[in-house]
Amino acid sequence: MLSLPELVVALRVRVFEAVNGDQVITLPDQDSRFMEVYAHPAANGRSRGAELSDLFWYWLSPGPEVHQEHLEDGPRYDEVARTTLRILAGSSEKHAEAAARCTAAVLDALVPGRARLVRLRDLMMPVWAEFCYELVFREPCPPEARKLIVGHADDVVTALKCTGLRHPRRRARLTRYLARRLPDIPHVLPDSLSDQEKVHYLQGTFFNTAVVQLSEAMAHLLLVLAQHPDVQRRLAEDPGDERYFAQVLDETLRLFPLFGIAHRIATADIETPGGTLPEGSVLCFSYPGYHATGYTDPEVFDPSRWERLSARDAHHIPFGVAANRPCPAWRLSPLVMRAATIEVLRRFRLHSTVSHTRPLPHRAPCLLDRRAFPLPASRVRAIGAFLRVRDRVENLTRSVAQLVFGTWMVLDARHRRLAGRYFDTHDTQGCPIGPRNH
Repeated sequence: MLSLPELVVALRVRVFEAVNGDQVITLPDQDSRFMEVYAHPAANGRSRGAELSDLFWYWLSPGPEVHQEHLEDGPRYDEVARTTLRILAGSSEKHAEAAARCTAAVLDALVPGRARLVRLRDLMMPVWAEFCYELVFREPCPPEARKLIVGHADDVVTALKCTGLRHPRRRARLTRYLARRLPDIPHVLPDSLSDQEKVHYLQGTFFNTAVVQLSEAMAHLLLVLAQHPDVQRRLAEDPGDERYFAQVLDETLRLFPLFGIAHRIATADIETPGGTLPEGSVLCFSYPGYHATGYTDPEVFDPSRWERLSARDAHHIPFGVAANRPCPAWRLSPLVMRAATIEVLRRFRLHSTVSHTRPLPHRAPCLLDRRAFPLPASRVRAIGAFLRVRDRVENLTRSVAQLVFGTWMVLDARHRRLAGRYFDTHDTQGCPIGPRNH
């Protein structure tokens, strides 16, 4: 029997499926067409024509119309995608050094004592705020900027998890800061974007998606280490073992993929052995569903499975599909996550007894126990018991809140129709076309 938190997760998936009514097709399905359809050239519509887009635009505002993930295919998307890759460019050593430095600075400032209870996602968010600021501005991140970036990213992910409502005014503070700093950006930004759109592009791509996803990924990874002491010990004792780290990360992102449902709109009929998917269909790709197929004991965390499996051949797409908008940081992310993990394990042992689910609504409570002055085992066990009980209580109260907040935001997003109204007056490249008669 499903618990209330599990029912909330299942309900979120059903909501995504139901928003577009009969048009929606969720994969993987009984015909095992997931990769064939996901990589199909006609599975390339991004926002126009799907009511589900209104919900994602609502959560990711301001500026989802120029967010790289939500731009329709065409010259504008190509220009934005090239710009993102240029900003992410750099030597592996330089990126790893920056990630390690940012992690060390945040840990030493926020966890100065012998031990501390933290929420791992909250702890990691300032790290990646500083790291992404350096990517964009090529200079150290000032405290004011870090506070604005963390506040913005936290508001976005809180709304996405339905653990709180969104706060547009909080997000607008970062928008105003970036608008003031736009002349200082040492990168050539897309000519097709206005100044306001350039600000929204930077805010959405680097200070929303990048910060949120890196923080979520690190929270999952560190929580896995906290709950698998043998894995944690091996990584701490041999931080230079890149192959083993890759296996641990692959298994973490298999079991806890960062994406739940990705949606695309079919821009033409898609023929498959299982039948025709008609033009205009809303295709929902379930990453957890796909990652749970093709494995022995898929619910078990087992890094050793990657000794005999190739991530290329397995049902494993943590960064998306190469033929259909993969994460532009798919090479960078494992590199900088490893550097950050080494800094954490150099300082602390991690302990946690909380539940671990893909949505991570509790933000990953964890005890950080300094290696140089470890707590007595009895104290660690007592804290673990406290975390377990608190987690059960929070799961119940938070699940009720998620139902309330989630229902409100779905209804509000349908009322506002951010994506639908935008495409009523703009073409797919963002050019005004005037009001239409309906």
